Amino acid sequence: MKTTRGQNYLIMLLGFLGLGALFGGGALIISPSGDLLGMPLFLLESSPFTDFLIPGLILFILLGIMPCMLIFALIRKPASAFAEKLNCYHDMLWPWTFSVYISFILITWIQLEMVFLQAVSWLHTFYMLLAIAILFVALLPTVRVQYRKPV
Repeated sequence: MKTTRGQNYLIMLLGFLGLGALFGGGALIISPSGDLLGMPLFLLESSPFTDFLIPGLILFILLGIMPCMLIFALIRKPASAFAEKLNCYHDMLWPWTFSVYISFILITWIQLEMVFLQAVSWLHTFYMLLAIAILFVALLPTVRVQYRKPV
């Protein structure tokens, strides 16, 4: 089946998120002190973390690896019994549902980051808008029809 413009947008948005999170999360894993990204440890004073290792792992896995794997799933639409168990939209294929999940994971990540850092920057706004864009594009009727389960 031919991909639609909406599907291509969804894949590009997830690719942008995934690559950025792989880079940012990877940098925090390699340098838990935050030095590699110029992030001082005092930023974590209001958080439960003493360094950036755990946030880096979460960023790398949930917002880096997952969106990148999801791109493959959106294109190939593979069957997955495990993913289907986590699919709360029973009329939709799991890759579409996980695209919606990723947007909510990103919104939660940004909200927690703002609480823990006790600050808001332009990057928080940018990534919040990215989460909304991913959700908006996933909900487009032309995208939904491509990921509806066959009856």
